[in-house]
Amino acid sequence: MALPLHYRSAIDLARLLRARKVSARDLLDSCLDQYARHNDALNAVVVTDIDRARSAAAAADRRLKRGKPLGMFDGVPMTAKESFDWTGTPSTWGVPRFRDNIAASDAVALKRLTDAGAVIYGKTNVPLMLADWQSYNDIYGTTNNPWDLTRSPGGSSGGSAVALATGMSAVEIGSDIGASIRNPAHYCGVYGHKPTWGVVPYRGHFLPGVVHPTDISVAGPLARSARDLSAMMRLLAGSDDAEARAVKLSLPPARQTKLKQFRVAVMLTSPESEVDQPVQDLLAKLAAFLAKRVKTLSLDARPGFSTGEAMDVYITLLRAATSRRQTEEEFAINAAKAKGFADGDDSYYAKMLRAYVIPHRSWLMVNERRHQMRLLWDQFFENWDVMLCPAAASAAFPHDHVGERHERTIAVNGKRVATTDQLFWAGYSGCFYLPSTVAPMGLTPQGLPAGVQIIARQYGDLTAIRFAELLEREYGGFVPPPGY
Repeated sequence: MALPLHYRSAIDLARLLRARKVSARDLLDSCLDQYARHNDALNAVVVTDIDRARSAAAAADRRLKRGKPLGMFDGVPMTAKESFDWTGTPSTWGVPRFRDNIAASDAVALKRLTDAGAVIYGKTNVPLMLADWQSYNDIYGTTNNPWDLTRSPGGSSGGSAVALATGMSAVEIGSDIGASIRNPAHYCGVYGHKPTWGVVPYRGHFLPGVVHPTDISVAGPLARSARDLSAMMRLLAGSDDAEARAVKLSLPPARQTKLKQFRVAVMLTSPESEVDQPVQDLLAKLAAFLAKRVKTLSLDARPGFSTGEAMDVYITLLRAATSRRQTEEEFAINAAKAKGFADGDDSYYAKMLRAYVIPHRSWLMVNERRHQMRLLWDQFFENWDVMLCPAAASAAFPHDHVGERHERTIAVNGKRVATTDQLFWAGYSGCFYLPSTVAPMGLTPQGLPAGVQIIARQYGDLTAIRFAELLEREYGGFVPPPGY
């Protein structure tokens, strides 16, 4: 059965617009109707400028009537993660002291979509400082998962995934340093792509006073279809600002057109982050489906370093990358605490604080090892086209806002484990600048969505997305949550 209009892919909506079978105003109204009916319960879209959106939709209709669309998404409605600058609206990152940080221009990634005609009407919720797999803050409140309102939608692009999953938006732009695109896509049953580091411009997605991208962090698309991810990446990827004067980016196209051309490695779980059995079962079911349809499949192939070292390197570089958020007072306090840890203390909290105050020489040594491991990943991809693995340790977990994130736990296989363990699944590709796409792979016995993470070699973004496209066609794709 055909999906309702508000659940169709952005590419399908664009085709309907060009064929004049629907208007941009109609599409905007369909999203706004979903917003009006469901946002009070979900709290996904937290900033709106509907009058501006209606004007943009009317302009799109005039262009489409003349047969002169701005681009492939002309007239398609969208929302954007709150942390992306949208002229005249706040970019707070959920931080109360940034309530009055009103954008004077649009973020580059957002502008590339609206320059292609996308009609933005709102911004979606995030956690404080974009630093949680939940999406709540003291400015906008808590966002709920449409599959179960008592559970997290993921973070930090949590509002983004909910807006897509419930038809409030057709495309979204998010960011990812610790699975902030991939985790919400997995929890909400939509598609998300974490690009190769540096491929999508980050300008316009900075805290006040910051002008340079953070290590590991990327901007990237979320959508209800893998085909939409591919189309969005063609718009989003490319050099910006001073680099654009000389550096021209051209992502290599995927060589494969069929599943049988893919060499596939699969990783079901890890000692660093045990995966809940229902999620493992869905991935194992997918692997069994692929075993007879791909060129070759291995459950054992891995890059030439241990998962433990991958986790250690990532935590150090991740927490070092976010260390500039500290005030001078916070830095001094953390430095004193870090000196107090025993040499053998390898707890997450100890690793985090050591990384917050790491000497530059020590950082350089860890960074060097990161790049050695990045090259080992590249050697791995001489023999394999994609690595399939979980996006997180479990499906969406119940809301838990008590204490700090590193103090909280989730249930995995009947045990309470640290939420931060699952940073492994974020860093296994992210730390090494690799692209990875999350695609829906089914529902757990609890009726919660789960996604597969598809990792490809550096700059192999379109290969990861192509694999997701083939899964969408031959295995399964987006399924709307009941009741929306």
